[in-house]
Amino acid sequence: MVLILFGNGVVANVLLTQSKGNGGGWMVITTGWAFGVLAGVIVAIAAGSNAHLNPAVSVALAYSSGSWATVPTYVAGQFAGAFAGAALVWLAYLAHWAKTEDSGLKLACYSTGPAIRDAKANLLTEVIGTFALVFVVVAIGAKAVGAAGVLGPLMVAFLVWGIGLSLGGPTGYAINPARDLGPRLAHAVLPIAGKGGSDWGYSWVPVVGPVVGALLAIIVAKATGLG
Repeated sequence: MVLILFGNGVVANVLLTQSKGNGGGWMVITTGWAFGVLAGVIVAIAAGSNAHLNPAVSVALAYSSGSWATVPTYVAGQFAGAFAGAALVWLAYLAHWAKTEDSGLKLACYSTGPAIRDAKANLLTEVIGTFALVFVVVAIGAKAVGAAGVLGPLMVAFLVWGIGLSLGGPTGYAINPARDLGPRLAHAVLPIAGKGGSDWGYSWVPVVGPVVGALLAIIVAKATGLG
């Protein structure tokens, strides 16, 4: 919930009409998402949870360990939190939806979409982006690179920032099925003024791509001695 409140919130700030952050650009968006990851991870740690913010990460780590018992609960929580965070973004910018004429911009405040619509290329981008996320996260956790405390979460936040800057151009870098599908569902059901369709035809790409990328990252990490 915290991740999406910050992440989709910064997109809304940049894209919605008469928002004070309107036109802030890609650097503002990627920075906001990085802070969202940092805030989400810190809250999860403070709550004493060993859970993850990303279903692709949960699946990949379960594959690595052979233990799948917690995956259904984790994934359900991730999607519920993503939906709740998206609903909070709608409320936070309640006066701005009707002022924004472009329904595509409203959808972009909730879900990703390709700059150039090409399913194979878009899927490949999401695979590569999530591979980078999980592979480097494994490296952060290896050999005490990310020591206990705030250093590990801060390094992950910088990593997500870097992925957005380097690899986010083609698809808007979902790299997380819950981050995309939960808010997309919220967009479909919330009474957002002047909204259009939720682009369900594209919705499988930011789900399948991250899962494949995360699994590949675990396989390569194991082969190279990181995982």
